[in-house]
Amino acid sequence: MRSIRPSFAPPRGSGGRRRTSPVLGALALASALVLTATACESGDADAGGPATASAAADDGKIKIPDDLRDRLKEHGIDLDKWRDGAWKNWDKDDWLREAQDYVNPIIEDLWDPDRMRDAEEPDQSVDDGDLSGDQGVTDPEPKPVRARAVQPSYHASAPTAGKVFFDSPEGTMVCSATVVADPANPGKSNMVWTAGHCVHAGKKGGWYRNIAFVPSYNDAGRSAQEQQDATKEEVAPYGVWWGDWAQTSDQWIEQGGATGGDGAPYDFAVIHVTPEKGSGGKSLEETVGSALPVDFGAPAVPEIESLTATGYPAAPPYDGQKMYQCQDTPGRLSLNASDPTMYRIGCTMTAGSSGGGWVGTGPDGKPALVSNTSIGPVTAGWLAGPRLGDEAKGVFDSVSEKFAGR
Repeated sequence: MRSIRPSFAPPRGSGGRRRTSPVLGALALASALVLTATACESGDADAGGPATASAAADDGKIKIPDDLRDRLKEHGIDLDKWRDGAWKNWDKDDWLREAQDYVNPIIEDLWDPDRMRDAEEPDQSVDDGDLSGDQGVTDPEPKPVRARAVQPSYHASAPTAGKVFFDSPEGTMVCSATVVADPANPGKSNMVWTAGHCVHAGKKGGWYRNIAFVPSYNDAGRSAQEQQDATKEEVAPYGVWWGDWAQTSDQWIEQGGATGGDGAPYDFAVIHVTPEKGSGGKSLEETVGSALPVDFGAPAVPEIESLTATGYPAAPPYDGQKMYQCQDTPGRLSLNASDPTMYRIGCTMTAGSSGGGWVGTGPDGKPALVSNTSIGPVTAGWLAGPRLGDEAKGVFDSVSEKFAGR
């Protein structure tokens, strides 16, 4: 199945997929740019957090503080040129790769209904040959569980679910994602959980660009035909939220690959978001009315009665416009004896569902996110996701602490 990573895959890259439609022409840069270009582990204000800058309208040029412009230029980014299409340069030497290099200037209205609808799912799959050398514990392949359509409105049925959109060298891509609770900002989280391959290309690339989250995408569950004439407010009723910071595991950055499961046990990421346009001062959690806690206990398979995976599958027979779920009792999948064993469930969702949250029962008996869709077979009969242990908690805590109190 195509990358089930992203819908798949950002970081997992893409592998033989259709080309996406050309990017729209000149795009206006948002009047409020939230940009971060500092080491993710740094708490130093000078090295610092997000900076906001206003764009002057008098001469069409972007007006931002000199120190912010200088910091961006250190990464080879000129905002005026970026706005006009320089972000489409994927030259290996200019593609930011390291954890501390993440930058994602907001380009207002880049993600319009047509561009969101045409986004494709990256390839991220494994086949029987990829599993032949396993030395760890792998349970028998689960029986396929037919994905069931989520009842609209999605905001009422699954308020924390949505889509992540991003640009890669292969074109415009899409994954699924989940709003998660932020302990540093209780009740006011701006954090989103997805797959690592939905934000970073892994060992052969760097950070994807124009990363944005749309909660309750296509909330009314319109068909692809009906979506043709949908307004942006109908497609994104709770707004477009740009990633002003993203973090994935070091293992994904060093090992992640587009096919074969490379880096899959560490294929998770956290995105901190900010609204493209005013949200009335409300956080993402306040806007959608919900956020899921994350369980980093990595419970053993025998301790889990069932898991529910949610996503927007985009490869046939699905079209990426509607939300689906699969519920199953998980088994174990080991891709490499030296890596953590993954969870695996039966599910017919295809690429596009990558990054979508897997919800189980947390230690307090309430729903909690315990994994995310990472990989699946070419035949689309099952999905596998990482167990969220210390490494995942470290990524999550780093993002939470970076924005504590903000």
